[in-house]
Amino acid sequence: MTRKEFNRLSTLVAASLLFPSFVQASVAISKRPSPAKRKFVSKAVDELIEEIKLNISDKELSRLFENCFPNTLDTTVFFELKNGVPDTYVITGDIDAMWQRDSSAQVNPYLPLCAKDKELSLMVEGLIRRQTRNILLDPYANAFYKDESKKSQWKNDKTEMKPGVHERKWELDSLCYCIRLAHRYWKITGNISVFDQTWLNAMKLVVATMKAQQRKNDKGPYHFQRVGNSHDTLPNSGYGSEVKFTGMICSSFRNSDDATEYLYNIPENLFAITALSQLAEIVQSIFPEETLAQECLQLANEVENAVIENGIAQQKDFGKIYAYECDGKGNYLFMEDAGIPGLITIPYLGYGNVNDEIYQRTRSFALSKANPYFFQSEKYEGTGSPHLDWKGNMIWHLGIISRAITSVNDEEIKYCLQLLKNTQAGTGFMHEGFRKNNPNDFTRSWFAWANSYFGELILKIYEEKKYLL
Repeated sequence: MTRKEFNRLSTLVAASLLFPSFVQASVAISKRPSPAKRKFVSKAVDELIEEIKLNISDKELSRLFENCFPNTLDTTVFFELKNGVPDTYVITGDIDAMWQRDSSAQVNPYLPLCAKDKELSLMVEGLIRRQTRNILLDPYANAFYKDESKKSQWKNDKTEMKPGVHERKWELDSLCYCIRLAHRYWKITGNISVFDQTWLNAMKLVVATMKAQQRKNDKGPYHFQRVGNSHDTLPNSGYGSEVKFTGMICSSFRNSDDATEYLYNIPENLFAITALSQLAEIVQSIFPEETLAQECLQLANEVENAVIENGIAQQKDFGKIYAYECDGKGNYLFMEDAGIPGLITIPYLGYGNVNDEIYQRTRSFALSKANPYFFQSEKYEGTGSPHLDWKGNMIWHLGIISRAITSVNDEEIKYCLQLLKNTQAGTGFMHEGFRKNNPNDFTRSWFAWANSYFGELILKIYEEKKYLL
């Protein structure tokens, strides 16, 4: 962080403490559903909440944590045993569908507790099993229904829609998140029962899909068109913008479900490098499938070399940084999206580290006016997304949380915490986006991923820098 950036942060933190107008309504009471109305109850989660409530001096942060951390379990988890086998369906919140990405991220903060909470462990195992079935149903789809015979509201999209699929947007991170969840669950619990032949078949399909979307010889089988929204459709008969083969993997859509401008999305590809390495580790440890493991490692190496050669470019004010997207033909998109994976969350998802020079320059760019989706007002600032272009100048809570969770600067973390408290609009929860000069104008009052991610941030600070709370 530069001295100028540090001084600005110090000024803004001081302003938030000195001027009451900067502060939104406090969270006075618990907003959790009554115990009888909670979808899933974990004794370990409830005990952790009580521990943190007693040990955080900032009572508003404590209350926000109490509301947000269990929100996924309280409101979005549908768990059952089918013939003794766990099955878990996790909705994203106010949309009755399960995103592979969102569901993985929503349960991620609970994983460390799975080692001592059998029911919680079964719930996550059930989610991995359902994600596995989803992949086998359609590896290109991003969101699915609980009812595998249900037809989607998007059934008229020009692509190969199947019953059980809510939306068929090819987002590389959807497959990466499934691997990340399975790998972390395995590392924490040691449970290998989920890694059966069905899971292995799904992973072989994952690798085949990624390789097909390298587009070495042709455009691959995936195409998608939707009438009526430029963010939701692909040009060139549904195959997306033209690219030159590099070794990277094409992602037709971003983590925000918006179409990519250039098919090589750099954060998605960096995430894939980590995910493929994790998949290779699982396969080598559990299955006699060395060929598959080596295929994963070879693909990860190919993608990494391609990103280094093609995904890093000269930005006029910040020097060599990661582009957000490119096409392998010399065209680059310099921006940051608050969704995850994004440029800021590269080390959070396991690639490189926060002290890497290219990452630090990229981070500085993403948190500056040079990024067209970094919004500022007199009181608030943060990263937004093209996904809410129709609203304009909307800062995302995901972006503020990502900034804090990847920061090594105490003042920056404190500033982000103050922003999060001041922009929850008295609801006691995180949202998708809020107007840069009016937090009361927000989207998605029930967005479980943002709530879980806030809980994850507080846990990280509690474990590493409790004095900030």
